[in-house]
Amino acid sequence: MEALYLFVGIIAIVCIIGFFNEKVTKLTYEIALMLFSVVIGIGIMVVTHLSSDISVENIIKEVETLNVKEFLMHGVLCFMLFAGSCHMKLTDFKSQARQITVLAVVCTLLGAIFYALLIYGAGLLLGHTMPLPVCLMFGSIIAPTDPIAATGILSKFGLPEKTSFLIQGESLFNDGIGVALFVCFSGMVSAANGAASEGFLAVMLREILGALVVAIVVSVLCFMMFRHSKHPQLKIFISLLTVSLAYAFCEAMGFSGAIASVICGILFSEFRSKFGGSEEPEHAELFDSFWETLDVFLNSLLYVILGLTFITILRMESVLLLSAIAIIANLIARAGSLSLSSLIMGEIPDGFSKSGFVALLTWGGLRGGLSVALAMSTKTMLPEDVYHVILGCTYAVVFFTTVIQGLTMNTVYNRIRGKASKA
Repeated sequence: MEALYLFVGIIAIVCIIGFFNEKVTKLTYEIALMLFSVVIGIGIMVVTHLSSDISVENIIKEVETLNVKEFLMHGVLCFMLFAGSCHMKLTDFKSQARQITVLAVVCTLLGAIFYALLIYGAGLLLGHTMPLPVCLMFGSIIAPTDPIAATGILSKFGLPEKTSFLIQGESLFNDGIGVALFVCFSGMVSAANGAASEGFLAVMLREILGALVVAIVVSVLCFMMFRHSKHPQLKIFISLLTVSLAYAFCEAMGFSGAIASVICGILFSEFRSKFGGSEEPEHAELFDSFWETLDVFLNSLLYVILGLTFITILRMESVLLLSAIAIIANLIARAGSLSLSSLIMGEIPDGFSKSGFVALLTWGGLRGGLSVALAMSTKTMLPEDVYHVILGCTYAVVFFTTVIQGLTMNTVYNRIRGKASKA
């Protein structure tokens, strides 16, 4: 029953904030959800501090026990990734395959390494050095950009089509790459504590190739039912089965469920365009509307949960200093990894200069729930003080990139575009 009350409370917050934002503040929907949820969380914390009412204390305890990791990694991530990719065409990926691959793989790896080195250096200066394997694991948590933010926030700013697709494609695939890197680097942390660890290449190949095989097999088999069904709701159920089955297989076999979910979405999009000629228009519209609505609904829940649980970082010692270091290191690491990646990615889309492209994707590199979920999963392998630093800094980066960078993205884009047109 408590779970039901908590769900009702979160839905109520989503509706109230959404309505208030629609009528008053008119911010980007996802940004408004996180920003005002943070305000609500801070308000609850202040009331708790000023009041001795036990019911208020119980509310904040309930808020702090909200588990982003369970909600995302063991719940809705596969459906969010499928929803983000099931309208994308394989032909579009083929035309930008090199750029997306470089950004999703090379840029994510470099970003994790650069961030790790910056955090390690900052620790040396402050006298609180974390072991390098822990810093690398921290880098893999921060490096992947968020597909939810990319599709929900950046898509509203009128970015050119190829650039928008590139940002979305990178964020969809680098979730899986980020998880694979996290597995590698957390294995190094475990090895430093005496546990056995797989090699870097072995983990990456297993995660990626295994996910590819599972996604193809499951998608082909399930689409046979999808293609020959005349029941519109059953078609939706089959798509739900496809992505959840692929994700479950991958999780059980040690592959990347995130990559498998994206591939399932792309394959379903491709199969529907090639073999769905007999599909009734109203059935196709129902399918698309369902996945769009589910995507917005799950995103809304995630942003509110992230906003409410943000109050955990306010209990950290030296919260402002650590948050500032984490945010600055993230921007430097992102810019550095993009600068090197741009040298091998080939043509820069939509007429951007390399410097303008790097600046745009640096500021457009929003982070989200996956980073927080990965940070939460380090609790059992790290000392408590180190765990709190990683979790708090991750929250700071997610909040800054989503709210501050998200709110100013349009301004940054217009300035970069203005400079490009003058040149």
